[in-house]
Amino acid sequence: MIEHTNKQFHSDLENTRSLFLKMGGIVESMVREAMEALFSGDLTLVEKVREREKEVNALEVDIDSRITHLIARNQPTAIDLRMLLSISKMLTDMERCGDEAERIAKMVRRLYENESGYEPVVELRHMSMSVISMIKNALDAFARQDAIRAAEIVRSDKEVDREWKASLRHISTFMIEDPRTISRSIDLIFLARALERIGDHAKNMAERVIYMVHGDDVRHAGVKTAERVARGESMDAIPEATADAAATDSAASEQA
Repeated sequence: MIEHTNKQFHSDLENTRSLFLKMGGIVESMVREAMEALFSGDLTLVEKVREREKEVNALEVDIDSRITHLIARNQPTAIDLRMLLSISKMLTDMERCGDEAERIAKMVRRLYENESGYEPVVELRHMSMSVISMIKNALDAFARQDAIRAAEIVRSDKEVDREWKASLRHISTFMIEDPRTISRSIDLIFLARALERIGDHAKNMAERVIYMVHGDDVRHAGVKTAERVARGESMDAIPEATADAAATDSAASEQA
């Protein structure tokens, strides 16, 4: 009986894990298609993204329910518990990535409907490729339980933040040089901001992968600490972890 229960638990755990990966694949496609709509003007992709958002919401509810039942019925420990807790946290970030993709799609439709001569900002293409890659790599790190890959995603979020600031400066220049572009430029700023937020959510998911693998919570601890924990060092053995986090928070405050 105990062996049967154990097998059933791991089967249910694997199904939950697979559903999360499926959800992540859908969200990755949503971001890709929303941005492709921006660059190509194919507004049929907008409707496709909006339909997929409903599927993502349904998966979120289903997976969340499965996690609750698995924990309540089986009281898992160690890596199994950390995996369920990590999926639960990542689930929220993944769903919000889907929300941002839908928001991008709506802005794309508005851009093309309001201005037939619209030309997309080229810099946004690289930024979109970066955040799509972050989602894909976060899913891969989760599937492989690869903390090293996860730490690379945490670091890559810094580059996305730089691209967001560069896009903001570029788009602001449009408004200054030609006030007729203000309405369009505001939409582009919100679009770039949505991409930056997707990058933040991907980073959050990567941090949860590190926790799942090693049991240390690296949120707010800084990139260097995340990398060292990913390599197998315990948080307790990294005295500069607090200083690293403080420096990160200070730098963020200055940039804000």
